[in-house]
Amino acid sequence: MYKGFNLSFSKNLSEFKSRGEELNSNNRAAIQKTIDAFLIDGGAIDGSRLQERWFPQVDADVFLSHSHQDKDIATSLAGWLSKTFNLKPFIDSCIWGYSDDLLKRINDKYCWNSDKTAYDYEKIKNSASHIHMMLVTALGMMIDSTECLIFLNTPNSITSKDVVSRTQSPWLYMELAMSQIVRRKTSRCHRQIIECAGLAKKLEEVKFEYDVNLMPLTKITESTLAKWKSEYAKQHKHSLDTLYSIV
Repeated sequence: MYKGFNLSFSKNLSEFKSRGEELNSNNRAAIQKTIDAFLIDGGAIDGSRLQERWFPQVDADVFLSHSHQDKDIATSLAGWLSKTFNLKPFIDSCIWGYSDDLLKRINDKYCWNSDKTAYDYEKIKNSASHIHMMLVTALGMMIDSTECLIFLNTPNSITSKDVVSRTQSPWLYMELAMSQIVRRKTSRCHRQIIECAGLAKKLEEVKFEYDVNLMPLTKITESTLAKWKSEYAKQHKHSLDTLYSIV
């Protein structure tokens, strides 16, 4: 990763949503629909192969970090980035959207209690820890490999208390923290590389809040995006270099 941006954003880009959905679809590798294909001797699951197939790494320029409630906004923004700048955006839900499905498949196969009337708590806790660690690893690798990260700062993702920014999403907390500790590589380095689970209904939901540090992310707004588009049309340089130059 080279640079991160904190985007305050509410602009309607719905006309680009279909392009974003197409990109998201193209990023999805063929998903193995059964668990049996990943069994090895002794009945254990081959975690390395499972992660490779269910949480694949894709070639992308920009990592879009967003609240699950803002998926449509992120999808439309991805379509705009692709159409306007010919960039390859990656929407984080393209990966974490698989985790609940995979976890349910594993729980349905391995995690029943003795009379098979309900899941065994210890078993589902163990399976969840494996899947979530696979997911964290996959997201961290994607953040490291993309040239820049754009965080969609909306009321769905951040709640501000006094001067402290907080999020209730463990995944956003992880992504923002990860963006500050991954390797910093120059934009040129990135381009050289390129060239060469839960229940459906809940009576009550426990909520956690995490302090997040947004200071390392450069603040940008809708006016920044408009200027980016305008300046890109005038300059003969990489679209991300245009963004870096105006902020």
